Amino acid sequence: MLLVVSGGLAALSCLLVRPDRLYLTYPDYRVLALLFSLMLVVAGWQKTGVFRLLGGTLSRRVGTVRGLLLVLCGLCFFGSMLITNDVALITFVPFTIALLRRAKEEQLLIPALAIETIAANLGSILTPVGNPQNLYLYSLSGMDFSSFLLHMLPVWALSLAIVCGMILLQKNRPLTLGGSEQPEESSVLRSRRFWAFAGLFAVCLAGVLRILPGWAVLAVTAAVVLLLDRSLFRRVNYSLLATFLFFFVLIGNLGRVEAIRSFLGSAIAGRELWFGIGLSQIISNVPAAMLLAGFSAEYRALLWGVNIGGLGTLIASMASLITYQLYAPVPGAKKGRYLLWFTCYNLAALAILAPAAAAFSALC
Repeated sequence: MLLVVSGGLAALSCLLVRPDRLYLTYPDYRVLALLFSLMLVVAGWQKTGVFRLLGGTLSRRVGTVRGLLLVLCGLCFFGSMLITNDVALITFVPFTIALLRRAKEEQLLIPALAIETIAANLGSILTPVGNPQNLYLYSLSGMDFSSFLLHMLPVWALSLAIVCGMILLQKNRPLTLGGSEQPEESSVLRSRRFWAFAGLFAVCLAGVLRILPGWAVLAVTAAVVLLLDRSLFRRVNYSLLATFLFFFVLIGNLGRVEAIRSFLGSAIAGRELWFGIGLSQIISNVPAAMLLAGFSAEYRALLWGVNIGGLGTLIASMASLITYQLYAPVPGAKKGRYLLWFTCYNLAALAILAPAAAAFSALC
């Protein structure tokens, strides 16, 4: 739906500004190249089974409900910083569902999945590669990597405390987990593919850090993936890339209409944090980041706003929909109850983080 809506809005904006050569200057080609490359690399890494290996190894070493939730949510929280919140959930949510169903612990599914989703959305905020909105705003802002980390660290640290608090509120009891199928450690870590994709991930990071140009990262990544596994090109989220392109067109055209540019610029000025949170609830945080960044250069406030704005409604972050789509087909799934608890957990976290971010912003 987001793809269709963004495409429709982009088409309508073309009625305001007749298509010309300036349209070619709208997209941020560096961001698109890096995003495409990261999707390929993480898909390849995921296919090696290393994340399932890590999850299986850690989960076998716990014996309580809280211990298991700490492991599962910790994998999403810390893993999302490198492999993005989307991929963290695509990887660990099916693993969680299979693990708890095998152990006859279906009653844990709803709190586990709700907190895992929050953990992935909040853990990803620390790094530029954690989610698409960070990569986009990091590229626009011109911040160096260390400045970005330091800026996001207070909100990220508070987020970690919130996730841990949610886990500690769960009733603790002994837990017995059955064996889980997973790849052999030696076969994964000795795999040439694993190390090849690890090398490509380093190339992508070099692009994010502006050591390599985006086109070079894309060329190297695409060439290696063509040699290793061409099927990975089918696992790229092309709808997200197309959504980016549509929003580039929309924002570029709106920015060329003086009345619209002046109105939006004055409305957003000084309220970037709250606009980021509020708009994310309606159109999700990635397009909210792109739209607001077209009319405000206060990227630091926008970063906090759209990342915290990923909490709240189910569509505030597209990653949240991934969990719901994976849980809904599970036999006996209580979808209404899941949505209730998911919303309650999210609103509770949002109620803590939003005023805290406002206070951090005032201090800065």
